[in-house]
Amino acid sequence: MKAFTIDRYGKKVALQVTEMPEPVLADNDVLVQIHAAGVNPLDLKIRDGEFKMILPYRLPLIMGNDLAGVVVRVGSRVQRFKPGDEVYARPDDNRIGAFAEFIAVKEGSLAMKPKDLTMEQAASIPLVGLTAWQALVEKANLKRGQKVLIHAGSGGVGTMAIQLAKHLGAYVATTTSTANVEWVKRLGADLVIDYKKDDFEKVLHGYDLVLNSLGTDTLEKSLQVLKPGGKLISISGPPDADFARSAGLSGFLKLVMGLLSYGIRKKAKRRGVNYSFLYMRASGDQLDKITSLVNAGAIVPVVDRVFPFEQTQQALAYVETGRAKGKVIVTLK
Repeated sequence: MKAFTIDRYGKKVALQVTEMPEPVLADNDVLVQIHAAGVNPLDLKIRDGEFKMILPYRLPLIMGNDLAGVVVRVGSRVQRFKPGDEVYARPDDNRIGAFAEFIAVKEGSLAMKPKDLTMEQAASIPLVGLTAWQALVEKANLKRGQKVLIHAGSGGVGTMAIQLAKHLGAYVATTTSTANVEWVKRLGADLVIDYKKDDFEKVLHGYDLVLNSLGTDTLEKSLQVLKPGGKLISISGPPDADFARSAGLSGFLKLVMGLLSYGIRKKAKRRGVNYSFLYMRASGDQLDKITSLVNAGAIVPVVDRVFPFEQTQQALAYVETGRAKGKVIVTLK
């Protein structure tokens, strides 16, 4: 099968189209013919080698972290899916590979595709949808009437998190550039801070939660927005010891993660707030819940551009510009 791979890590490494063997199915696996795949900033971080300490991938590595497609074959113990089912997924961390014609996905990581979405729309959801769900619902337990700041509201995670937070009944503030202010308001944001004109930390106060996807400077400024007892959740790091424990990493890596996050945790504690790092995980059950919200019209996928599969490298380069509104997709059909 054709697949886009890397054979080494590095910021200037280009994806190469490669002929790879079709995946071998385990008893609990589902073989999916991929129709569309999402392109994410996470792909850039993996390419650059940012996760090679905690995710020791075997090279050459097939890239790609979310997909939509059709079931071709199922393992002997699979009960929920059958050939012909239209499905979508964020595959498990150690089994990525959506930039390919086929992928084997663990049954528990797969969900039926929302019925009224195209494959391209469906492929835009799994990674960012699960990130938003695990941050807002699972980690923060966001309640009706609480106030949340979602950074980078026009990005993939931001567009999904704004909609989910509004569905949960929260008051939502977000940051974005001048060109996207009215657009993110239409997604549901109650208050939009144009970062080119205003400093969010001088405008916002008394928030229950901040979801950060930006750099260290924004992370530290976000502490000023939170009220005592508030929560700062970051998907861009630094990782903490709790993450290392949940990921089953070694004692040495737990120590390293603790040291990496020591500074921000100390500053958070001084202000009476909690810092935590989120690296989302695959979950078919949570995707089923997100599917219900999509089918009910509470969440609408946001697709910026669709590239043909042959232009996967160009799609990744476009994501790297940071200008995408919502998700970038490659299509195989």
